[in-house]
Amino acid sequence: MKIVLDAMGSDNYPVPDVAGAVLAAREMGGDDQVIVVGDEERVRAELQKYDTAGLPLSVVHSSQVIEMTDKPAQAVKSRPDSSMVVGMDLVKSGQADAFVSAGNTGGVLATALFRLGRIRGIKRPGLTVLFPLPNGPVVLLDVGANADCKPEYLYQFGLMGSAYAERVMGRQRPKVATLSNGEEEGKGNTLVKEAFGLLQASPLNFIGNVEPKELVAGEADVVVTDGFTGNVFVKTAEAVSKMLTGMIGDQIKANPVTTLGGLLAKPAFGRVKRQMDPHEVGGAVLLGVEGVVIVGHGRSNDVAVKNAIRQACAAVQGDLLGAIRQGLADYPSTP
Repeated sequence: MKIVLDAMGSDNYPVPDVAGAVLAAREMGGDDQVIVVGDEERVRAELQKYDTAGLPLSVVHSSQVIEMTDKPAQAVKSRPDSSMVVGMDLVKSGQADAFVSAGNTGGVLATALFRLGRIRGIKRPGLTVLFPLPNGPVVLLDVGANADCKPEYLYQFGLMGSAYAERVMGRQRPKVATLSNGEEEGKGNTLVKEAFGLLQASPLNFIGNVEPKELVAGEADVVVTDGFTGNVFVKTAEAVSKMLTGMIGDQIKANPVTTLGGLLAKPAFGRVKRQMDPHEVGGAVLLGVEGVVIVGHGRSNDVAVKNAIRQACAAVQGDLLGAIRQGLADYPSTP
């Protein structure tokens, strides 16, 4: 496999990006390779900090960058030599199997649509996160690519999410659900109600509506929603998690007794933190485009970049694109 990494993606590019590429390359074997795309002078300056002898790493130069503050569509069109466009074109031409970036999410989405295009039959790609839970992550989509959705989009999100859960995560007959404000059929807005009917009539293993409490309990393998709701849900969960962590830390330090107890419990807290750390997941998968595309957070560190590359490898190994195409062939575009 050949995985392209956008070295000019993260908030602090190219430092964590290159470091993550080195970590990933150390775990790779055989003919696998990481292709680092970016300003060659800056990338090679970072690579000199590491022992890269024998590592499956190569560098492709690009002279332009799509920044976090740029307007995505305009930037993609006006900067054809940006690391995103150059990297995505390597996938389009068959010189690479997947693309990974921790850059401007809208930029990645626009580049993927302009350069790769949608899988034939897919109406809208869905940005997909693996929401971390104690017993394994839940596939949640859409989380930002489509603020406004139609019921058939949610149906296709279920199809693509189910393919991901089965081929990449090894879930047999993944349980698919719609995110709603109540478990009962008939709950939710018009979009949820109509999507419920489409999913219920489909061959997918649809289990109905779930509320957030069922989602975090892991009762479904795949949860579909519109991009606005999904994005708000994920950001709220992140904010609450950060707030609770801070509150617990403050209370532990409140007096000597609790401080001692906190020191004794530190290994347990560390294990929980690692289990719920989004950096351990990698990034969000853009399902529905003609290529494996992983979008990392702008604040990604080297571990997050490495895991995003590993995530891309798993999607290629599981023939994710083939599974989505087969699903479209087996199931009607809408029931």
